[in-house]
Amino acid sequence: MFDLSVVLDYRSELLNGLWMTAWISALAILLGFVIGVLACIARVSGYPVLRAVAAFYISTLRGTPLLVQLSMIFFMLPLIGISLPPLLAAIIALALNSGASQAEILRGGFETLPCGQTEAGWDIGLDRWQILRHVQLPQVVRATIPALVNETIDIIKNSSLVSTIAVTELMRIAHTYSSTTYRPLEFFTAAGLLYLTLTLSAGYIGKYLEKRLSTR
Repeated sequence: MFDLSVVLDYRSELLNGLWMTAWISALAILLGFVIGVLACIARVSGYPVLRAVAAFYISTLRGTPLLVQLSMIFFMLPLIGISLPPLLAAIIALALNSGASQAEILRGGFETLPCGQTEAGWDIGLDRWQILRHVQLPQVVRATIPALVNETIDIIKNSSLVSTIAVTELMRIAHTYSSTTYRPLEFFTAAGLLYLTLTLSAGYIGKYLEKRLSTR
């Protein structure tokens, strides 16, 4: 008989797994944003080599499964002498994957900006970096918040894949204790509810930020 109360004895472990999932996802999103900005700038730059490299990175990371990317980073890098701990490999894989998606999201935001902003910035004495940082990027982030929130939610859900390389996050905890207690339905239901809590929280935070920034 289904009895969700059986997981209460393991609530500390599940909450620790939830915290690990939230921490990994948040760090991956932040690093992915930095990667995305750099890839976006390269993608629209006037240098053909940079555009080609950025296009290859974006198309490759968006066109292959995250599980394959995670496996290549964790299992194949040691073949060339680069061994990464599971947690670091997980964060790198998620950040690279998210960076490719965020680059395209940000590129769409940049395309909505008025063409004369760069020239106007130069006229008042701003350099290219100052224009990007103080004029363009704030507008792009404001315009793309819904898409960036959706990407955050995707990363939270996809973070469950890092359990395949023994990272002790929520899915790994649920799998471990479902095996030892022989109550998989209860533990995976509890994990699903905790994932839902994270994704709903991310959605509410995104709506708050969108509303707050729209009034500025």
